Amino acid sequence: MSSPRVVSLAPSATATVTALGAAETLVGVTHHCDTPDDAGAAHGTESPAPVGGWLNPDLDRVAELAPDVVLTSDGLQSDLADDCRERGFAVRHREPATLDEVIATFAARGADVGRPAAGDRLAAEARDRLDRIADAVAGRPRPTVYCEEWSDPPMAAGNWVPDAVRAAGGRYPFVEPGERSREVALATVERADPDHVIVHVCGHGDRVDPATVEERDWAVDAPVHVIDDSLLNQPSPALVDGVERLARLLHPGTESYS
Repeated sequence: MSSPRVVSLAPSATATVTALGAAETLVGVTHHCDTPDDAGAAHGTESPAPVGGWLNPDLDRVAELAPDVVLTSDGLQSDLADDCRERGFAVRHREPATLDEVIATFAARGADVGRPAAGDRLAAEARDRLDRIADAVAGRPRPTVYCEEWSDPPMAAGNWVPDAVRAAGGRYPFVEPGERSREVALATVERADPDHVIVHVCGHGDRVDPATVEERDWAVDAPVHVIDDSLLNQPSPALVDGVERLARLLHPGTESYS
């Protein structure tokens, strides 16, 4: 059976397909996607063709690639997914909002690209890693954590981030799991009196000066940790890496799970 021709319009989908060991199925990706050197190999191409940004891809270019399936993700791509369907593309749109839904998406992506067994394995491995973290932090005091996804204006991270903090052994009183990220008043953060501030500004990787938050005019006395935004903002296997990173920050000495 030949490998499907896959165009991924979401960085999280590209990362998940890569983690499935199916990077060679990718014939097209956005400028925001990271792909390994062997991507596209199954179709005799050196690397997947760039098709534009993740919110404004060139759908004519996508059509030229003759995909068997187009992958989209997140509510921000819902309209794009509809546009792709109108063009006659077979679209697999995944929109996880919680940590459990993100893990379930790993299995779904396996089915999307013809690798269901690999998808099931990836999901099982992720759950096993989370179980090991849970065992490592069990019974420890839970520090209060504030996660900032955007800094101008300050926005408290939502979606799966509240779950990630709790899975790492922390408390997150700012947004409920599954709710979208939202602007937060500095006074609200002050009242919560966080023990840790996690900065993971969307699209900035780890290229954020912690001083921009540390020197903010607010009554928060907590260490500021800047981490790569893909570890918390991307619903891919990188999120499990992010939970492990958070657990190490919140509970030093619990690294035995990794």
